[in-house]
Amino acid sequence: MAVQKGKDLLIKMDMTGSGDFETVAGLRATRISFNAETVDSTNLDSHGGWRELLAGAGVKAASLSGSGVFRDTATDERARAAFFAGETPQMQVIIPDFGAIEGRFQITSIEYAGTHNGETTYELSLASAGALGFTAL
Repeated sequence: MAVQKGKDLLIKMDMTGSGDFETVAGLRATRISFNAETVDSTNLDSHGGWRELLAGAGVKAASLSGSGVFRDTATDERARAAFFAGETPQMQVIIPDFGAIEGRFQITSIEYAGTHNGETTYELSLASAGALGFTAL
C-alpha cells in the first residue's frame, strides 16, 4: 500500500436519514479509533497461570474525531442539530485504499474556538451507537 493523503480520510454524515451522505465540511484533521474490551476467563486450570481471554465477549466501540475550520454549511448545521437533539445519525468513514466504515454515531462534543486575528475552528467527537459495517474499497 502506498502512502495516503490525510485529506482523503473523510467523515461523512447522513443529511436526511435517507442515505444522503455528505462530507463534514471544513475538517482539516480526522481520526477513527476502534476498541474492544477483554473478558478475563483465567482460572485455576489455566496453563502455566497465563491469563486467558474469552473470545468475542467484550464490548466493541469506535470513536471518531475531527477538527477544522467553521464554514457554516449544511453539514455544520446538521451536526449541531444532531448534537442538541441527541440523535445518532448514520455516518461513513472513508479510509483511502482500505475501505468504508458505516454505522450510527452520537456526537458527544462540539467545541468552537477563535482568535482575534484568526479563523473560527471547531472540533467534533463522536462515539459509535450500534453495530458498524465495513466495505472494502
